[in-house]
Amino acid sequence: MIADAILVVHALFVLFVVGGFVLILLGARSWSWVRNRAFRILHLAAIAFVTIETVLGYTCPLTIWEDTLRGGSSERSFIGRWVARFLYYDFPEWVFAIAYCIFTLAVVCAWWLVPPRARPSRPGNAL
Repeated sequence: MIADAILVVHALFVLFVVGGFVLILLGARSWSWVRNRAFRILHLAAIAFVTIETVLGYTCPLTIWEDTLRGGSSERSFIGRWVARFLYYDFPEWVFAIAYCIFTLAVVCAWWLVPPRARPSRPGNAL
């Protein structure tokens, strides 16, 4: 059950990275929250982490924890099987590395297309 929970967290992480990028592009003109600097830094850091670990040949920590908790068994719950189908694909590692590098470049380009805004200073704030 804990392994399935980690799998769901893993899927939510992927959804944050991919969905966040889509929302940044879609909301560029009308949604001010997509320009939130903290959100954008966290978003860029998330995809940069994935790209760096893949290029260096490391396995995602969430995948390692899930596999460890399963004890080598591929047994998953019903939801776990569907989430795993969404999350895992059987491609060579270099395909993922190239895809992640391209996606990271797209996220970096979004900084220029939809630049984040600095936090507005509050009146009377000495800092």
